[in-house]
Amino acid sequence: MKKYGLIGYPLTHSFSKKYFTEKFLKDGLEEREYELYPLKNLSDLPELINDIPDLCGLNVTVPHKIGVMFYLDKIDPASKEIDAVNCIKIVNHQPVEAFFNGELSSMKVRLEGYNTDAFAFEASLKPLLKKHHQKALILGNGGAARAVAYVLNKLDISYKLVSRRAIGKQLKYKQITSEVMKERLLIINTTPLGTAPNIEECPDIPYELLTSKHLLYDLVYNPAETEFLKRGKEQGSGIKNGLEMLELQAEKSWEIWNS
Repeated sequence: MKKYGLIGYPLTHSFSKKYFTEKFLKDGLEEREYELYPLKNLSDLPELINDIPDLCGLNVTVPHKIGVMFYLDKIDPASKEIDAVNCIKIVNHQPVEAFFNGELSSMKVRLEGYNTDAFAFEASLKPLLKKHHQKALILGNGGAARAVAYVLNKLDISYKLVSRRAIGKQLKYKQITSEVMKERLLIINTTPLGTAPNIEECPDIPYELLTSKHLLYDLVYNPAETEFLKRGKEQGSGIKNGLEMLELQAEKSWEIWNS
């Protein structure tokens, strides 16, 4: 049995488990299994990997996309530049005599880190872009925001990060003026605000200033139309949720685990 899974905390719901379970059934991969591994403390990761010798790959979600890099033996160049990892390939399971956290272990592993968020975001965003989408706002400043920023740099789209506690050149939500809204016509929500069951929540931006030229992209996929997207739609803005991005990053993870 080859096992895969998702680490993060909390894991109250998971797109990845449902997606991969259905994929394995559809493709006749009965010897594959995908599970949830809620890790409140990242320091428990080595023990998790040591205890499950059939574990071949992990997806990583909040709040561990940045901190998990400390535990990796190899990080691909793009992930280093993004400074966040959401996919781990576990290789070289070889019997050895080694002490692990003070206890004798029979496993030696090599952990390789990748970022499939960036690939998936770029692939799902590009078909929606128009000539006037030259400047953007990124709502949030976590690991997902770093992947989004990496893609925008690659596409030569300038951006401003927005957060509740702005650092350096970042903006606070109250600093999003009419001038900012008029200039930055691409707005990406990388925060969990609006995720079920808290569907009434949304980022605190001046929605009344949105226009038909704006494009709102929400990394949240549940519900399909978040409050953030609903308010944009009411103003005539283009909208896109995060479902396609999740599907693309899942497939990219599968490709990495099997390469």
